[in-house]
Amino acid sequence: MNQKTGNDLSFMGIKWDSFMITDIAEIISGRIIPEDERIAGNIPYVTSSAMNNGVTHFIGNVNDTLESECISVNSNGSVGYAFYHPYEALYSSDCRKLRLKYKNKYASIFIAVSITSQHEKYNYGYKLGTARLMRQKIMLPVNQNGEPDYAFMERFMKCTEQKLIHEYISVKHATGGG
Repeated sequence: MNQKTGNDLSFMGIKWDSFMITDIAEIISGRIIPEDERIAGNIPYVTSSAMNNGVTHFIGNVNDTLESECISVNSNGSVGYAFYHPYEALYSSDCRKLRLKYKNKYASIFIAVSITSQHEKYNYGYKLGTARLMRQKIMLPVNQNGEPDYAFMERFMKCTEQKLIHEYISVKHATGGG
C-alpha cells in the first residue's frame, strides 16, 4: 500500500479476458444536428474530437440521443477515442453512444480508457462504425466467474484518482500555488 495516499492497486495477480463491446453495452448511433440548425444553449454536444471529452459545442437543441452516464466512441475524425459522460449530453452521428449494462462512473472510465487504448488501429480511412464497434474486443479484468470485474475497475480508478489528486496538491503546495 502506498503510504502517501493510503491507496495502491496494481494489475498483479489480476486475470483478464477479452469481451466484445456488445457483451457489456448497447451501441446506439448518434444523430447529426447541422450547424445551421444548432441553437445556443447549455447542453454538451459530443462529436468526434479527441479534445474536451469530445464536446465541441453547447447547444439548446434536444433529440432522442440526450442521455447521461454513457460512453461516446468516435467513429469519425479522432477515430477510436472514447469518453465517459456522467452529465446529460447529445451525441452526433460522428460517434456512437455506449449504454453500459453496468452503470458505475469509475468502471465506465476504466472501459473508456480500454477502448481508447486501441484507437491507433483506426483512422479516417478505417472508421469505427457500428458494425466494426460491435466486433471490437477489449481486455477487462475478470472475477472468479469469468465476468467483468467491475468492483476491481472501480477500486483501481478510485485509487488512480486519489493518486492524481494527491500529486496535484503536492505540486500546488510545492510551487506556492493556491
